[in-house]
Amino acid sequence: MSKNGLTYADAGVDIDAGNSLVERIKPAAKRTARPGVMSGLGGFGALFDLKAAGFVDPVLVAATDGVGTKLRIAIDTGHVDTIGIDLVAMCVNDLVCQGAEPLFFLDYFATGKLELDQATRIINGIAAGCEASGCALIGGETAEMPGMYHKGDFDLAGFAVGAMERGADLPRDVVAGDVLLGLASDGVHSNGYSLVRRIVDLSGLGWDDDAPFADGSLGEVLLTPTRLYVQPALAAVRAGGVHALAHITGGGLTENLPRVSAG
Repeated sequence: MSKNGLTYADAGVDIDAGNSLVERIKPAAKRTARPGVMSGLGGFGALFDLKAAGFVDPVLVAATDGVGTKLRIAIDTGHVDTIGIDLVAMCVNDLVCQGAEPLFFLDYFATGKLELDQATRIINGIAAGCEASGCALIGGETAEMPGMYHKGDFDLAGFAVGAMERGADLPRDVVAGDVLLGLASDGVHSNGYSLVRRIVDLSGLGWDDDAPFADGSLGEVLLTPTRLYVQPALAAVRAGGVHALAHITGGGLTENLPRVSAG
């Protein structure tokens, strides 16, 4: 007898796996809780109370980003535990350049077939990045889309919201003679990886080969997560005298660092 109907499972979408993932990541998301969070994972939307976060007359600042083709290395090597930190960093490092304190983060994780262990490792990395930034992971979307991605592939996008008191936005009052400070990166960060991958391809090296410029395999070294500049940048802003910050991520291999202009 033929079936009279089709289910999501017949179409290659595992709803039970999605629900299991939510349960797995709840402890990690809970660790990112901060003043202002009003709800946990699972609702249609997440609530945040700006007054409870300590703001009197706030202005919201939003940023969204991804991690580019660095994902290809993470997928090919199976080292996916820190790619979520990159995702958070690319968003919150931009927010602080406006003078804003990152408040909460949402992620979008898409794949052809949801692999629970892989997805849990990725989102645990996102939570780790949020925790280190004082930013709450309050929601997200997991999309299982058969036919859209090759086996084992996935994509990530992030969205962060921050706030500042009205009138505290940067840049302001930048003048000739300001002191320019540079904070060093931890590596290539998450920019320029199309060029990096091309160079590696031409070199004939594999991701498991020893890196010629650092200890560890080439894949591991190139997956060093993007440095989170939130805490030192905010400390400098709150101490006073900072006129501007810049998150230098223009695709170069050596200039992934914020710069502070101070009087």
